[in-house]
Amino acid sequence: MHFAPDTEDLLAFNVALANTVPSSTRSGTDELSSTLQLQALLAIHGYTGRVDRDDAELGDVRAARLELRRIWALDRDSMASEVNAMLRDTRALPQLARHDGFDWHLHATRADAPLAERIRAEGALALVDVIRSDGTDRLRICEADDCEGLFADLSRNGSRRYCTVRCGNRMNMVAHRRRQSAE
Repeated sequence: MHFAPDTEDLLAFNVALANTVPSSTRSGTDELSSTLQLQALLAIHGYTGRVDRDDAELGDVRAARLELRRIWALDRDSMASEVNAMLRDTRALPQLARHDGFDWHLHATRADAPLAERIRAEGALALVDVIRSDGTDRLRICEADDCEGLFADLSRNGSRRYCTVRCGNRMNMVAHRRRQSAE
């Protein structure tokens, strides 16, 4: 399944943000527990605009992270309702923007809007495309026994089951050991 490049970028950011919770990280710790970790995440994904770099902003982004995780697993109609609420709450006004070496893409709020508001609004815009394309079944939670990582399955055949190759390899090893012990 393919979406516009900016939608795929926003989905990747949503996944990266959502997967900073302890149940989804390799370290088993909250990887969004400091403003420095937030800055690093934003830099990796080229997030632009206002960033306050304070604890209040970090708390708001962590709340947005939980909201995105909750919405990820909803059925299509429920997700549409939640996405509409996010767009209303953030007073989203979609507009095309081109800046900082990025080609035309959508922004939903002013560049000086609070970071968590921009994350929620732009995350909602990405989900709008997924909902409109009837692709909500491609938004998944890792099937590994001990992982709650999220991912967007953008593969052609939609058969991806794990958030990372690491989880897939681990579960394949578990299945292999079960088969070996059964023999």
